[in-house]
This record gives sequence, C-alpha cells and structure tokens, in this order.
Amino acid sequence: MIGLVAFLSCIGLIWAEVPFNHRVTNGRVIGGSNAPRNKWKWQISLQYDSYNEGYYGHICGGTIIDGLHVMTAAHCILGTNPKSYRVAVGEYNLFEYDGSEQFIGVERIDVHPGWTGDLGNGNDIAILKLSEPVYDNGYVAIAELPYPEETLPHDFTCYITGWGLMDHYGSAPDILQEAPINVVEHSVCSKPEWWGILARESMVCAGGDGVISGCQGDSGGPLNCFTGGAWRVHGVVSYGPAGGCNQYMKPTVFTRVSFFMDWIFSISR
Repeated sequence: MIGLVAFLSCIGLIWAEVPFNHRVTNGRVIGGSNAPRNKWKWQISLQYDSYNEGYYGHICGGTIIDGLHVMTAAHCILGTNPKSYRVAVGEYNLFEYDGSEQFIGVERIDVHPGWTGDLGNGNDIAILKLSEPVYDNGYVAIAELPYPEETLPHDFTCYITGWGLMDHYGSAPDILQEAPINVVEHSVCSKPEWWGILARESMVCAGGDGVISGCQGDSGGPLNCFTGGAWRVHGVVSYGPAGGCNQYMKPTVFTRVSFFMDWIFSISR
C-alpha cells in the first residue's frame, strides 16, 4: 500500500506505500474505474498476517512472473518471516469469494541487495518464491516483461492497476481498479519542479496530471504497457508525494523493470 514512510530530501517529503492498517483493506487507483473481470490476470494481492492470528489483510500489489514467483516492491516487505505472507492470485473483489482465487503461501523472500530502505536510492523491488505453484484455472497468467534496458517514450499511455486508495480519506471500493496513466520521461521527471534528483534512471515516472495516480494499497503492483505486441509489466509501484497522491507535477514513481532484468532472472530461474 502507499503508506506514510517519509524521508527528507532537498525538495521535501515523499511517501511510499506501506500498510497503515493491516486489519482493513482500503483500495482504489485514484482516478480509476473498475477493471474488467479477468483482464489483468498477472495482478496479485500481497497479504500479511500482522498479528499471527491467521488473518491476512491486503498490503500491496504484485505481479506473477512465473509459476513459482511473484514480483513486488521491497518496501512492501514488513518482516523477514515468509510465513507471515500469502499471495492471492485470480483475485478481483477482495471481500467476495467467487472461485477464481488461489491463496498461496510464501516460501522465500528475496529483496534486491541494493535496497537500503531509502526510496530515493531506488532498488525498490523484491521477488517472492511461492510455497506451491500457481495453477492455470483460467483466471491467472504469467506476465510478459520488457526487454532489458527498454525505456518508454514520453507521454506513452500505460495502465496502473491495484486496490489502492481512492483518496486520502480512505474511500475504498473492493474491486480491482484500472486507470490509464501517461509516462513522464526521465529528462522531464528529473527536473527540479518535478521529482528532481529523486527520479533515477532505474525508475519510471507516470502521471503528474493531478488527476490519476497510484495511492496506498497500490505499492508493488504493475505498470502495464502495450509494447512489442503484448501487454508487458514495465514498472513496480514505488512512491508518490506526501499529503495527497494525485498532485500536479508529482507523478507516481515505479521501479523500472527493464533495469533489473538480470537480477530478476537470477532469482527466479
């Protein structure tokens, strides 16, 4: 979830998605709408049992990258015990069970070795190995990934998906949300009036129109872009502005998947 982990920078406070309430699921992409059922089959809900009571609440999104691994954000990892997590694949409505879901435990957590807990340093990516493989029930799919080092042009339209907050008051539909969101190229996003030095080349910026953005609950989820003849996951939701998600000239920032392909393959092969 985009939560309230803030740190000082030369341009102010930024915040990322960490769970602020493990017991209640809140959700919506800001400016989005209900996604068609069974459209984004690689989207997962990462769920956490914060009290060791067998109750798992949604904290972040993620992406199926093969039958035994999912990709999410490093800042979504709240503790090192894999048994505290589970992954819901084939999920659509978080508060209804309609037979499409699979709930799978986590066997191992691999956080990128360059992750320091400081969002401005980047490397906000983690791979979870599942305790059993995802099976194809018609509601799941393995995500296509970009080519190594592939970049997206300015103003290219992608889709952000997730169960993140609709606004800072916590308005929360239960159904997976989607919204078109336009890429802001690095030369623009790294300008001082945008994200400045906090926008690294290992990141993708998208949004910043003051209308559409990711928010708490979307962290770790995919930036879906149609490139090379297929929908590919080009980004992992990482951070956004403090004090409100959809701020003008403060786009949602994603970990750029194409920058980390060698590491992803080394972990998931």
